[in-house]
Amino acid sequence: MTEQKAKKNYHAPMHTAEHILNRTMVNMFNCERSEKCHIERKKSKCDFKLEKAPTEAEIKQIQNTIKEVIAKELDVTEKILNFNDANNLFNLKRITKENNPKVRIISIGNYDDCPCIGKHISNTREIINFRITTTSFNDGVFRVRYKI
Repeated sequence: MTEQKAKKNYHAPMHTAEHILNRTMVNMFNCERSEKCHIERKKSKCDFKLEKAPTEAEIKQIQNTIKEVIAKELDVTEKILNFNDANNLFNLKRITKENNPKVRIISIGNYDDCPCIGKHISNTREIINFRITTTSFNDGVFRVRYKI
């Protein structure tokens, strides 16, 4: 996750929506960010470890919260931190200091901050028509499928 490494080739609006989804899930369910994500231009999905399946009302609240955040037209910015500083603020279990002495942090307004190497948009107004298409819950994994 250094400046020198190539950025993931995700569709930038979809990937930025994934960050907002992650923060919304963490805020609502006090869970970790997604275990697995598959981000594509047409549709994407994220898996979250939860003790129980969210209700239909909670799923609607997830979607509405994400739409509200997008509508705020928040700037998406980046900053670079040294590994130790980033490790004090974020869970860096997926990266090592040896390979990543500098860590890129993506911020979406004051809503979300997250280490990331992917492509992002410059403002949430570039995310059009976010919607959760389907969800499922199996063996403690809540899967959210969404489109923009």
